Amino acid sequence: MDNWLIAVTALLPLTALMLVFQSNPYHALVIRGIVGAVAALIYAVLGAADVALTEALVGTMLSIMLYAVAVRSSLVLRLGVLASALSTDTLDHLLETLRVAVAPYHLRVELIVYPTFGQLKSALHQRDIHVLCAEDNRQLLTMTRVARLYTLLKPALAEWTDLVYYPLPTEEEAPQ
Repeated sequence: MDNWLIAVTALLPLTALMLVFQSNPYHALVIRGIVGAVAALIYAVLGAADVALTEALVGTMLSIMLYAVAVRSSLVLRLGVLASALSTDTLDHLLETLRVAVAPYHLRVELIVYPTFGQLKSALHQRDIHVLCAEDNRQLLTMTRVARLYTLLKPALAEWTDLVYYPLPTEEEAPQ
């Protein structure tokens, strides 16, 4: 029994360390649940049933639910467009196409309007928007700075707009 308790107790700092170094929010959510379950198990084995129950209910279940809501509500694709460049029909068609393309990934599309192309491109550089769409000589141009979005949107937008992946320079590559 003592070796079993030592093994379970060793899981707590190990899973906590995994949680700290996790970059994917969904993986962190799962690992947070494991940390809470291991802690509740340790408390129960050591005879602190009330603390184990509190950890299981509040520390694990409630915090995971709140964290899941926070992660889910932050999944937004911000689309920047020019105020006067796109017709209403084109904009409606673009929004509907984007919504259909990103719906399986639970992304919401948020439209942000900019008065000039310079401000629109600056917003893409400053990471205020994920995708920009502008009309150039009656040709619809769509740019994204996110490689994963480029991969997701390319099949959906290929037939009626030019989708361009525009990688931003990293901190090391950016001119000082």
